[in-house]
Amino acid sequence: MALRYVLDEQLRGPLWRAIQRHNSSGVYPLDVVRVGDAADLPLGTGDPALLLWTEREQRILVTHDLDTMPTHLADHLAAGRHSPGVFTIRSHSTLPQILIFLRDAAYASEPAEWQDRVQFIP
Repeated sequence: MALRYVLDEQLRGPLWRAIQRHNSSGVYPLDVVRVGDAADLPLGTGDPALLLWTEREQRILVTHDLDTMPTHLADHLAAGRHSPGVFTIRSHSTLPQILIFLRDAAYASEPAEWQDRVQFIP
């Protein structure tokens, strides 16, 4: 089963457009939604609520939030909750590097490999 992702709110721009271009090729499409797309995940959703949503929907969070997300994830896990995983984009990453990582992870791994983990990409 291919991984499913949700893009954090601040990634609605260039990365989203790159994913849409990638998906239009029809080769290894990525199952991605953004904060603000789903009615139950509006723009402005706080990190704790976002982590609950990702757990319920079994979507790996893609973010570049190193300021607040690590603390909220630690609190989420300490409360006995789980996370499908968090992929954190490094500041020097390029769009092609990010797309390759997301594609490869989606099609060459299983969801259980990422559970409760933070993975920096690339």
